[in-house]
Amino acid sequence: MINVDELRQVLDLARDHELTELEIENEGFKIRIRKGGQVIVQQAPVPASAAATPTRVALAAPPAGSAPDPAPAIDVDMELAIVTAPIVGTFYRAPDPNAPAFVQPGDSVKKGQTLCIIEAMKMMNNIESEYEGTLAKVFVEDGQPVQYGERLFAIKRA
Repeated sequence: MINVDELRQVLDLARDHELTELEIENEGFKIRIRKGGQVIVQQAPVPASAAATPTRVALAAPPAGSAPDPAPAIDVDMELAIVTAPIVGTFYRAPDPNAPAFVQPGDSVKKGQTLCIIEAMKMMNNIESEYEGTLAKVFVEDGQPVQYGERLFAIKRA
C-alpha cells in the first residue's frame, strides 16, 4: 500500500508537470488521479507473478485546449496542442550542433514533421508532430534532459 508521503510525491509530480491524469499501478494497488482533485485508490489481489513486475506509470498531457505557462508569445485564447516527450533523454532542436533547428516559433508544422531529437541510451529518436498548425512555443532548451511526459512544444492547431 502507498503511504501519505508517497501520495504527496505523486500529487507533486502531477502538479509540477501540469498533468490532467496520472495512473500508477504497482504490487496489487492502483492509483488514478484526475485534475479536479479526484483520487481513486483501488486495492487488488496480488498474483504471485506481480511481485516481480515493475511499476507501470501512465501520464496524460494537459488537454489540447489549455494554455501551458502564461507567456507573452502565446495568446491564451488560442487552441494549443501540447507535444510531450515520449521518452526520457536529452532534447536536441537540430540534427547536429551546426545545423539550424528543425522548427522555430512561428513556423508552419505538418503532421509527421520532425520537431526535435531525443537522445536516449546513445540512440537518436526523431520526435514527429501529431498535429498541424503553427509552432507557438518551445518549452525546453537545446541539450537539456527531458522526462517522460514533459512539455516540449505548443502548436496552435490549424
